[in-house]
Amino acid sequence: MDRRELLKMIAFATGGVLIGGSSLLTGCARPGTYTKPIGIFKPEDQEFLDEVADTILPATKTPGAKSANVGSFMALMVTDCYEEINRKIFYDGIGLLNTASEKVNGVTFMKATPEQRNNLLVKLDQEARAHQQKMKEQQELPAHYFTMMKQLTLFGYFSSEIGCTQALRYTPVPGRYSGSVPYKKGDKAWA
Repeated sequence: MDRRELLKMIAFATGGVLIGGSSLLTGCARPGTYTKPIGIFKPEDQEFLDEVADTILPATKTPGAKSANVGSFMALMVTDCYEEINRKIFYDGIGLLNTASEKVNGVTFMKATPEQRNNLLVKLDQEARAHQQKMKEQQELPAHYFTMMKQLTLFGYFSSEIGCTQALRYTPVPGRYSGSVPYKKGDKAWA
């Protein structure tokens, strides 16, 4: 699967255009850690984003988004590849998500149970989809912060080593080209 196809799949899965898509194609990538800030994102913000990402893609038979260090990836991509308006929307979204958690669950997102986190993100996803509909009608509206978080979670995870080698089918050294590969329902996509 090439990068463009992955971006199309992410946009389709989240119901909209991938924010910063053209910038993502340039291959912005550096390893991140939680010991140093990335742009405006403090280490606590990166941990928060990891928890959001892990709620979207939790560990199952394969490691979850947190294992792939998606929080640092999101911070890096927003810092290096997003325009200022989208950077602000994304960063402010951290506070909005926390406020929504306190309103719905009575605790911050980090203190919420996995079930509370999941229920909150399902509501935010519905809100983001409704916002996408308004965006189509009024093209001046900015993107919803949760749409950006979800897109970056999927892109970060499935372009990470863990996502490519454990969640997708992976052939480190491909053999000959075969235009017709048998597919069985339930098979993983190719990395």
